[in-house]
Amino acid sequence: MSTSTGPVAIVTGAASGLGAGIAKRLAEEGARVIFSDINEEAAESVAASLGENVTGMRIDVTDRSSVDAGVARVLDAHGTIDVLVNNAGWDAVGPFVESSTADWDRIVAINLYGTLHMCQAVMPTLIAKGTGAIVNIGSDAARVGSTGEAVYSAAKGGVVAFTKTIARELAKHGVRANAVCPGPSDTPLFAGISAKNPRLRESLERSIPLRRLALPADIAAAVAFLTSDDSAYITGQTVSVSGGLTMA
Repeated sequence: MSTSTGPVAIVTGAASGLGAGIAKRLAEEGARVIFSDINEEAAESVAASLGENVTGMRIDVTDRSSVDAGVARVLDAHGTIDVLVNNAGWDAVGPFVESSTADWDRIVAINLYGTLHMCQAVMPTLIAKGTGAIVNIGSDAARVGSTGEAVYSAAKGGVVAFTKTIARELAKHGVRANAVCPGPSDTPLFAGISAKNPRLRESLERSIPLRRLALPADIAAAVAFLTSDDSAYITGQTVSVSGGLTMA
């Protein structure tokens, strides 16, 4: 069992993009971070570059047996879990009328069911401790819609609504839950989408008041705040990190 005293945090989808940025930020602030991802080799590689208090681990958030096994491994290694960040996500962009049910299933399985699986597996530990924080990564697509992302928007909308509900259920146990909703972000996922439309990035940058896409560090800063003691009186909230593209 680890003898380090920093909080234990699981970040899903942490091998690259926003997840890697979030996990690195939490590690820099002293957390014992589990970089979990379906790509175990990539997760271990990223974790190995950051020192002794981080671990790479394979967790397939769509597979409940994988989730339960991963959470059990974390508890065996560290004895506790303090923070859960549900970041794993996937999308297929295109008109809804042309979309396939296979893509629907994958989008919902990763973005929504993945969050449900991880929360249900981790929440008993947080409840027993009487403290802890969950941050679920939503999307501004959930708040205002996004052309070409109908099912993704629906799945992330479910994540936001779910977060508000568990925040109510967990509050009496001293556990907080919040959602962070990124706007367009400079990630490998965006690169894959924009490769089909080279002018997409330029168009988005013109429409964002701060005139750039979000960086992983921008999202990581919001997550770090919401998992820290500085946000001890904040729960059930949805925080947009979009450079002003959307405003409440």
